[in-house]
Amino acid sequence: MKMLEMLESIQAENASVQALFGKEGAGVRSRQKNAAYLNKLAEAARLIADVRSGARRESTLREAMTTSDFPNLFGDILDRQLLAAYRAWPKTWQNYAKRARVRDFRTVNRHSVYGVDQVLSPVVAEKGEYPAAAMYENTPYSYAVKKYGRRVPYSWETLINDDLGAFEDTPDRLGIAAGRTEEKFVTELFVDASGPHASFYTAGNANIVTGNPVLSIAALQTAMTVLGNQVDEQGEPIVIESVELVYGPALEVTAMNILNALQIEVTEAGGTSAQKLIAQNWMKSALRPNKNPYIPLVASSANGATSWFLFANPNNGRPALEAGFLRGHEEPEVFMKSPNARRVGGGDVDAFNGDFDTDNIEYKVRHVLGGTRMDPKMTVGSNGSGS
Repeated sequence: MKMLEMLESIQAENASVQALFGKEGAGVRSRQKNAAYLNKLAEAARLIADVRSGARRESTLREAMTTSDFPNLFGDILDRQLLAAYRAWPKTWQNYAKRARVRDFRTVNRHSVYGVDQVLSPVVAEKGEYPAAAMYENTPYSYAVKKYGRRVPYSWETLINDDLGAFEDTPDRLGIAAGRTEEKFVTELFVDASGPHASFYTAGNANIVTGNPVLSIAALQTAMTVLGNQVDEQGEPIVIESVELVYGPALEVTAMNILNALQIEVTEAGGTSAQKLIAQNWMKSALRPNKNPYIPLVASSANGATSWFLFANPNNGRPALEAGFLRGHEEPEVFMKSPNARRVGGGDVDAFNGDFDTDNIEYKVRHVLGGTRMDPKMTVGSNGSGS
């Protein structure tokens, strides 16, 4: 978010905690946003914007830095910049993994049950007893969230000499880092060094596309058939209404060519018959493309450029993957180190004067997340090797 755009959002009539920060965690993240505080925050944002544009001298900003409230206001501005960059980074994992909240750092268990919803038994005879049915519990899925983050120290000299370049870039970089952390974390749940994760995509789970074909129209037909043929623990079909296609950057052109073609040539009934049919491209509406740039980085040993996957949309109640975030801290948070010095003549020292020992000015970003693999029936994968 550019500084002037941020200023407009602060000044907007509907500038509330929910509008500025989103509903999740806003109360924990920041102090109450009353009108007086928002006016002061807007004034601080305007000052910084004017200094960056050259409309006001840097000495004006340095004078503001000596006031007691400016460090707090500036920290709020940094937080907003970080969140804007975090939300803008093109994450795709939420399209095929469930986003959840957890209460604390203890291990959480995700339970699933089955039974009772299978096809009803044959007709009950007159005065006959209705058959009883039982519900069963699957092995629970477990995980715990952990902290991720880093410190960013600047020297006092950098603050004085760098024309605010450090302030301008740091929140954006930290926001991007948080978005990348999420994307890579989820990628490592379903991808290993050789492609589709060996513990998740197995013959026993019946979620490997036969022959590990390269991404093509025929391969997608096969994969969708495999996904559509999955049944639950009672042998009942699993209804899948929307499907996500996930691939790395090397397959983007292939995926776009397939999904954006006006017509496709297919074999009769999708089989091996020599009869060819020209069909409207139904795949365009059946599959949503998701380019994941971390697939080739995680699958660094083999098949990184050729692996591709189908996921059932995670909102169907049986997600293949889940990523959990600490309640009240669902988004990354940026902090500024409090000063640990006092002037000899008395009085507090603001954070922009730096640490007592080194004069360093430090920022810290914290992001809390975790996750696990869940239902393998909700995804199919191919390493694209053709073998």
